[in-house]
Amino acid sequence: MSGVLYLVATPIGNLGDISSRMARTLSEADFIAAEDTRVTMKLLNHLELKKPLVSYYEHNKTGSGEKIRDRILAGETCALVTDAGMPAISDPGEDLVRLCAEAGIPIYPVPGPCAAVTALAVSGLATGRFTFEGFLSTAKKRRFEHLEELKTEKRTMIFYEAPHKLLQTLKDMLEVLGDRRVSISREMTKLHEETLRTTLSGALAHFTETAPKGEFVLVIEGAASQAAETPSMEDALASVRQLRAQGKSLKDAVRESAAKTGIPKNSLYEAALSQQQ
Repeated sequence: MSGVLYLVATPIGNLGDISSRMARTLSEADFIAAEDTRVTMKLLNHLELKKPLVSYYEHNKTGSGEKIRDRILAGETCALVTDAGMPAISDPGEDLVRLCAEAGIPIYPVPGPCAAVTALAVSGLATGRFTFEGFLSTAKKRRFEHLEELKTEKRTMIFYEAPHKLLQTLKDMLEVLGDRRVSISREMTKLHEETLRTTLSGALAHFTETAPKGEFVLVIEGAASQAAETPSMEDALASVRQLRAQGKSLKDAVRESAAKTGIPKNSLYEAALSQQQ
């Protein structure tokens, strides 16, 4: 009789997010398929569990996946985990899920933390409809093709990005999508958790001055989120006041507000300056 494949979500940072079901499933599995066995071993040590681990990641997924499938078909129960978050989401685990599904193996999710949805929830952008786009390609042509496809996307868009690629990604997004609101979260649930809510141009300026550290989730407003009516000078001035209250200089506040509202920067600066007098 066939065993079972469990898709077990693991903490994205804070070990306090371990659920009782997550821990129980890991303890009851015959073996665990892990993206990086060293990372998973730390989690198992925290739970005081000793379990056989097999490596399953992008560069060995074909051969390893077939071996895992065959073990489950022989009656063993496997828990699939990724380094952080939900396995099979922007993750080679999707291939193992398909392989097991085609073999008629029962597959059960053990839900838990997910970086994409967590970042969306704190973004302050529209959450009713969204699209998860994962990582952009490192190949310039494919990356621009991907962004061009999203130019008129009306839903909020979610991307993952590594710190060493963040600046180039922001430059490309600004070039293709135009300046629009973005929420950038890093190190979620960890000690140095931070969310920056700004515009693409504002984010580019920020991370040019402050070197990116940690793993990032970018949440970008969709094309339809551009205001239905043209922002007024008063809207732009309100934005300037808000940014000033956050500690931004008048020059930076005007630059970000002008980019967000479309109000000419010089006119906005003069209006903001006159309000201060």
